[in-house]
Amino acid sequence: MSKRIVIALGGNALGSTLPEQAEAVKITAKAIVDLIEDGSQVVVAHGNGPQVGIINNAMAALQREDPNQGFTPLSVCGAMSQAYIGYDLQNALREELLDRGICNMPVCTVITQVEVDPDDPAFENPSKPIGRFMSEEEAMDYAAKTGYLVREDAGRGWRRYVASPKPKHIIEAGAIRHLTEDGHLVICCGGGGIPVQRTVRNHLKGAAAVIDKDFASELLAEQLDADMLIILTAVEKVAINFRRENEAWLSSLTPQEARRHMADGQFAPGSMLPKVEAAVKFAESKPGREALITLLEKARDGIAGKTGTVVRQSVGATNRRAVAAEA
Repeated sequence: MSKRIVIALGGNALGSTLPEQAEAVKITAKAIVDLIEDGSQVVVAHGNGPQVGIINNAMAALQREDPNQGFTPLSVCGAMSQAYIGYDLQNALREELLDRGICNMPVCTVITQVEVDPDDPAFENPSKPIGRFMSEEEAMDYAAKTGYLVREDAGRGWRRYVASPKPKHIIEAGAIRHLTEDGHLVICCGGGGIPVQRTVRNHLKGAAAVIDKDFASELLAEQLDADMLIILTAVEKVAINFRRENEAWLSSLTPQEARRHMADGQFAPGSMLPKVEAAVKFAESKPGREALITLLEKARDGIAGKTGTVVRQSVGATNRRAVAAEA
């Protein structure tokens, strides 16, 4: 049986500018279609850091030029980035599939909303800087006009800060599942998804927040009942004592080992830490599931067990969970 795999693409798979993205997605498409050729059923999720920043800055510049335009909500900028990235990705994937004679696999982008909890503690302490750098005077004026939170960013200037809540539910998960089972290659959960909150009746309201794409991809993999979550990053394997004399690259991790390393501060917040946390959560979500952290170009070898860091439960732990579930 083929494996159902959710792939979480990092920023290095998409580039940082429009021309860079157009070139980067060609390389990304080759790596993804390699897995499809090997028989895997693939769903693609991705980040949007540089892209949503470009859109946010462009819309802010438009508002400064024409105050009648008003301020564009971050959720709308996120939706724009999903479509823009999806446009390039789906065309590159379609071309690569056709070049290899795979003619019966439609490619589509699903604009994806992800529900977050309005009571998530992250809303009490916004931690993600977005948008352009400003002087203190500009920032104070900007905050007065918009009500947004602004802070100094590491001595480089002032920026807007937003929350990074955990994802609760992927609204379009059912549509993504049906499309995947019907043979489509689906691109979704761009930038961690558009954060939304349920309000009165059935209305979904965009939240001024950014969802970590690794956590959103993990939740997507659970909701799609995937066999494997692949988190692509800038290194071939996870390391402890990274960039020190006693640096050690890890080929495998159990959730218990990963937690010990996390407690020791081995993984950088905002970098490797959320990737390992997401991998652990998926590996523990159901017996037999595993997560792989590696480079884009090494994904095929990683699935074959030749490289990357695989996070999975030990055989004993898996058996114990299976027995407990049956009981």
